[in-house]
Amino acid sequence: SLKMSQYSFFYFFLISLFLYENCIAYRYTFTVIEAPYSKLCSTKKILTVNGQFPGPVLRAYKGDTIYVNVRNQASENITLHWHGVEQPRNPWSDGPEYITQCPIQPGSDFTYKILLSIEDATVWWHAHSSWTRATVHGLIFVYPRPPDTLPFPEPDYEVPLVFGEWWKRDVREVVEDFMRNGGEPNVSDALTINGHPGFLYPCSQSDTFKLVVEKGKTYRIRMVNAAMNLILFFAIANHKLTVVAADGHYTKPLTASYITISPGQTLDLLLYADQSPESTYNMAARAYHSNPNVGFNNSTTVGILRYYSSNDAGTSSSERYPYLPGYNDTSAAFDFFTKIKGLYSRVAPAKVSRRIITTVSINLLKCPNDSCAGPNGSRLAASMNNISFVTPSHVDILRAYYLHINGVYGTRFPEFPPRIFNFTADDQPLFLQTPRLATEVKKFQYGETVEIVIQGTSLVGGGIDHPMHLHGFSFYVVGLGFGNFNARKDPSNYNLDDPPYRNTATVPRNGWIAIRFVADNPGVWFMHCHFDRHQTWGMNVVFIVKNGIKPNQKILPPPPGLPPCDQFENL
Repeated sequence: SLKMSQYSFFYFFLISLFLYENCIAYRYTFTVIEAPYSKLCSTKKILTVNGQFPGPVLRAYKGDTIYVNVRNQASENITLHWHGVEQPRNPWSDGPEYITQCPIQPGSDFTYKILLSIEDATVWWHAHSSWTRATVHGLIFVYPRPPDTLPFPEPDYEVPLVFGEWWKRDVREVVEDFMRNGGEPNVSDALTINGHPGFLYPCSQSDTFKLVVEKGKTYRIRMVNAAMNLILFFAIANHKLTVVAADGHYTKPLTASYITISPGQTLDLLLYADQSPESTYNMAARAYHSNPNVGFNNSTTVGILRYYSSNDAGTSSSERYPYLPGYNDTSAAFDFFTKIKGLYSRVAPAKVSRRIITTVSINLLKCPNDSCAGPNGSRLAASMNNISFVTPSHVDILRAYYLHINGVYGTRFPEFPPRIFNFTADDQPLFLQTPRLATEVKKFQYGETVEIVIQGTSLVGGGIDHPMHLHGFSFYVVGLGFGNFNARKDPSNYNLDDPPYRNTATVPRNGWIAIRFVADNPGVWFMHCHFDRHQTWGMNVVFIVKNGIKPNQKILPPPPGLPPCDQFENL
């Protein structure tokens, strides 16, 4: 009947609307190719996605699925990681090389399935093999799914802002050199804003990022620190910035005259164009660096903010520079970090079923005839709980776990530092500097509530900050302190009301952080320092979350076309 067909059409319309609103899948092609770029008076070929540096922005609504077909047309292996995306039950597409996959070899391709779930704001993607992320990275813009709205006023425009580091040399050579000689890597030659060093560097007058704004409008800056080894301060002259999200999760609004951002972290900031249009306002970023014994790039990258009606060239009399804290101003850096609070209250786990305490240290390994470039002819290394992580080289840990391949990893990562000493003392016995080389993981039962206390140490040169990143989860940063963690006293000062919900948190030099999360994402998940030199040296661990009982608590089956591993057939 007509009435029945009308009902049928109506239900078809509802089902179509439901599918449209709940199951949108976006498809992108990322071609990894080498492309020539000229900076700092010289030209070199760099690894890029689609010839772009920084790489393309991905856009999606909360809960969407994104498929990215990565075609490797370069001359080296590549993997990609979707940083801040929890990938529920889907470690197969998480990306770290030889942790959750073998690399995509030159001439091959692989399609990543990116499952957005609880991410609300800006996250990002980057290469996760050797140091290829130096130029292979980009942002992911997540939007609220209608009818949901933003918890802050809708901005008029949004602006991507990516910090990076640039080496005049081929980054592969930088890596090969320090891995061979055992010393520190060469520091970068410039910092960049959206790929531009800025006019303070040689040959860079025209290679300066410019943001043109309209008086009275609001701009949402979607920011990531994609630098390899530097925590950064950033500010815009005469303009305050309001933080509204960090690491893809909303925060209570925080208005600040400068921000601090560690490698791997993202921030969503509101910029109000409320100053005189007659002036030109410079923005600037430079390093926060707490240990003068460790070399670092202490230059400044500058961009220009001007209003539509202002003189394009800008004159020195109307040019404003921002105030930035001093490079070693620890109180300024951590004052900003600790002022960031989660938007929602009383959501952090109040009780935990498993507490792990781990040290993060720089270490030394003895070299034959003291022939290496580290201190006293030794080789620099790094560790967690005195284990310097050895990454497998023939098969990834996820595949070994899923297929029950023996001999790839051990399961004895300690829950407590194997050596107890005054972790932050000025002078340390030399025997404490030598780590154990091993591939050790830690297994969790599904649904465990975990607390991890990460304790910095002063071993080898007096310690430094460590931005620690956990794959597969966000976590509540419930505690932070300087000196040695006191298990009896410090937990009473935890913020369990509105801690920030992050995926990358910075351990202060010779201090500690405490994080909490529920281990409800089955799979193999990497945790590491996001200073790439420390990751290369072994400041890493792998967590394996076992399957739960219900079907939706188990790892998804492996996707088709996983890159093959040496000596192993494709899954």
